[in-house]
Amino acid sequence: MKLGILGYGNLGRGVESAVMQNDDVELKAIFTRRDPSTLTINSKTAKVISVDEIEKYKEEIDVLILCGGSATDLPEQTPKYAKMFNVIDSFDTHAKIPEHFQNVDRAAKEGKKIGIISTGWDPGLFSLNRMYANAILPEGSDYTFWGRGVSQGHSDAIRRVDGVLDAKQYTVPVQKALDSVKNLENPNLTTRQKHTRECYVVLKEGADPKKVEEEIKNMPNYFIDYDTTVNFISEEELKKNHSKIPHGGFVIRTGKTGINKENNHIIEYSLKLDSNPEFTSSVLIAYARAAYRLHKEGQTGARTVFDIAPSYLSPKSADELRRTML
Repeated sequence: MKLGILGYGNLGRGVESAVMQNDDVELKAIFTRRDPSTLTINSKTAKVISVDEIEKYKEEIDVLILCGGSATDLPEQTPKYAKMFNVIDSFDTHAKIPEHFQNVDRAAKEGKKIGIISTGWDPGLFSLNRMYANAILPEGSDYTFWGRGVSQGHSDAIRRVDGVLDAKQYTVPVQKALDSVKNLENPNLTTRQKHTRECYVVLKEGADPKKVEEEIKNMPNYFIDYDTTVNFISEEELKKNHSKIPHGGFVIRTGKTGINKENNHIIEYSLKLDSNPEFTSSVLIAYARAAYRLHKEGQTGARTVFDIAPSYLSPKSADELRRTML
């Protein structure tokens, strides 16, 4: 399977790294909006090519992995390139997934290609586990907790505050809420009750810490609905202790069975990730394999994780899966 990567940020570099761990995958090209001569990559064989040249590689690439952002890149890029390539993206704006799916479905059918959208871990693996749990325990409640992990969007929002030199923000599940769910208390939890936010901020010289803290804590859509702690630290401490991008979380379904609903059950799926982009990239590779196989079967159009048979993700044959994993 010959892959292309569009975009070489944290996610693109993660895909490049994941390719090296999959023997059935070859990275052919990294496409960039930057000047290709300024990009230093880790792959010894892949080419670095301007995105303006991408259409010339339609016959050389089996699956194109799109590594742009969900806010502005993927809504435009995924439908555009689904007309030329089998594509994978990690579009994660949950409310806009139905619209994005329709746009990609039209484009992929026009190009006779496969487009698998919203892969990763949420949406993605967490979505699958929510669906499985709902199908198995129809009488019950869903809970999703994220973290402890770095929110790249919230960190960026802090860095835009006047007086801030650099920052990292961690989303942290509230242990009391998590315990309540696991104790089968079936709580109705508000946003504030489920998560807190921890901010580690490096100030510019002369900045007023009280003013910066107040602006962060009252930021609409980001912090005002959460109990937020702002910690001011040095640039050296930020680089030493907060340079990684960890994340993770829990998907929990509590449910009841029995004639009188007398028996309780908990289904729990959790992730603890040292590197959010590298793990997400590994999921993208697995779904790229599925796209490749579906296209070889002559299928076209958009898909989500709900539509992909698990065996299509694995490099193992169906017989080997039955012998070793079933």
